[in-house]
Amino acid sequence: MLIAGMWGFVGGIALVVGAVLGLARQFSPRTIGLVMAFGAGVLISALAFELTKEAYDSAGAREVVIGLAAGALTFYVGDRLLDRIGGRHRKRSGGKQSGPGEDAKGLVLGALLDGIPESAAIGITLVGGGPVGLAVVVAVFLSNIPEAMSAATGLRKAGHSPRWILMLWSGVAVASGLVAMLAYVLLGDADPAVLAVIQAFAAGAILTMLADTMMPEAFENGGRLVGLVTTTGFAAAFLLSQLQ
Repeated sequence: MLIAGMWGFVGGIALVVGAVLGLARQFSPRTIGLVMAFGAGVLISALAFELTKEAYDSAGAREVVIGLAAGALTFYVGDRLLDRIGGRHRKRSGGKQSGPGEDAKGLVLGALLDGIPESAAIGITLVGGGPVGLAVVVAVFLSNIPEAMSAATGLRKAGHSPRWILMLWSGVAVASGLVAMLAYVLLGDADPAVLAVIQAFAAGAILTMLADTMMPEAFENGGRLVGLVTTTGFAAAFLLSQLQ
């Protein structure tokens, strides 16, 4: 249980690292976009091979389809609701987020919504007593850094203090560890079919998050190289998964 929490925290602490980088230096939007593209490619590979394929191998197509659809719809509905309370631009680098004098609960809840499926995916890889899914941890870590870089840049432009921004991402990092721990505890004795649905659920939610938040920012700011950089991230994560 503690091991699951530790690995979930490792993935989440990348948000703090990214926020520090975003606050310490003014990275160009193009640089942030390209780093986000690489992180998106890494995460797509992990959710395809470490979550969806494993779910299919253990339970079959029906469970995968149910999980993917449920995860995608859950994130979509949650994201639309958060858009209405200030979470729409939570990962944008242009300063479109709500300012310090406005209600920021949408930003906080949005950050948690993005992080929960990733952290649960890390905890799930440990179910059954096997080693942690290193490719998933690396994918979450590498994708979280550019997410937080972009968000921290935008939050700073919107008027939030560095202290507030670091507290936000530190809180999400702690929550990531707790979610990974809960996923491991609650699913430790789950039926393989149930576990497969949960794996696919996490994959569907993460993929929807990527298409809705990370990839638009990457393509808007990164230019024509985004496709190549995304493919590079995908290939790197795939090769890493084959080394386990």
